[in-house]
Amino acid sequence: MDMFPFPVIVLLAVFILITLRQTIKIKLEIWQIMLLGAITVLITGQIPVDSAVKSINMDVMLFLFGMFVIGYSLEASGYLSHITYKFFKKAKTFHSLLFAIIFIFGIGSAVLMNDTLAIVGTPAILLLSRKHRISAKPMLLALCFAVTVGSVLSPIGNPQNLLIAINGNIANPFITFLKYLLIPTLINLFLVYLFIIVFYKEHIYRWSIIHSEEPIKDRKLAVLSKFSLYLVLFMIILKIASVASDINLDISLTSIALVSSFPIILLSEKRFEIIRRIDWHTLIFFASMFVLMECVWETKFFQEMINGIDVTSIPLILIISIILSQFISNVPLVSLYLPLLLHAGAGEKEMMALAAGSTIAGNLSILGAASNVIVIQNAEKKGEKITFFDFVKIGIPLTIANAIIYLLFLERI
Repeated sequence: MDMFPFPVIVLLAVFILITLRQTIKIKLEIWQIMLLGAITVLITGQIPVDSAVKSINMDVMLFLFGMFVIGYSLEASGYLSHITYKFFKKAKTFHSLLFAIIFIFGIGSAVLMNDTLAIVGTPAILLLSRKHRISAKPMLLALCFAVTVGSVLSPIGNPQNLLIAINGNIANPFITFLKYLLIPTLINLFLVYLFIIVFYKEHIYRWSIIHSEEPIKDRKLAVLSKFSLYLVLFMIILKIASVASDINLDISLTSIALVSSFPIILLSEKRFEIIRRIDWHTLIFFASMFVLMECVWETKFFQEMINGIDVTSIPLILIISIILSQFISNVPLVSLYLPLLLHAGAGEKEMMALAAGSTIAGNLSILGAASNVIVIQNAEKKGEKITFFDFVKIGIPLTIANAIIYLLFLERI
């Protein structure tokens, strides 16, 4: 194996460009940098075109497409502002508003999946920021960290947890996740609150927050958006019930997103405008990321890094999954690590360590979780910038604290 195969060098270059993108003269968006990386490995023959096409996970792409349709419709119709008012109207101070954001979106991500909450939550946060003259940056970062930590709690909180729940020989996934991860996850959500308060103390506003309900902009689209949102909730509850009762209706997250978006696509007169205005740049980012990550995966560079170690050590599971998820993404990391754990006879505790580590990896850097990219790219479209350093100055110490909390609880059980 080469010391640094070319695809790994390209990946590192992508990381560097994302890190420095707002300090260099050429202003590049995250999706453009990732697309440039994918094009580089394609034109240099590092990955065949057919393999590149096959590497694009259409389940993820279609899930995001469906949720983007619902998310944009909720925002454009004004129904999202209505929901935001209902959920946050009792928060009268910055502290209580921040606390509510972290726990509502954090716990919600365990049921609705972190990417879903990122799509719906970003415009809601920007609305709160605009209405109450509060800096959006600490609240957007709180959203990123909260949906990452909260999604640890459930087998359907994120794709890697679902993979572990299905293939990890776990008898009752929902009970198992709650047994091992409920208390440390609640503690870690509170740590998110403390870290934002400490790092952004200059943004702590002393005045009272007065909420007001905004009128619905488009009643027909609001009705369709509300129906689609309820359909998402109904299908997710049905999925939870089927998994918990071992009926296994095989309701995929992709089908939930697509079926729920059909009322808007089929019945709204604004369907073409909605489709045109959804976040295509983020979809390009993910398609490009799949191509580049597949190319890096095929070098076996990172796989060979973990040869010869004790794969069942809980501290090592947390460390390896947090670090390698930054380079090959958390789902491929779990795909690599899970068979090693199964072969070594690992039990539920080790599986939960893998779920926790591969998920809180999203708090370390922007590329650690898809939900981070969704939040940051959607915020940038509205003029709110979050740099790589804005993220990691909180993300690195927060991830270390999160890992210690999970380690302490998993080692004691």
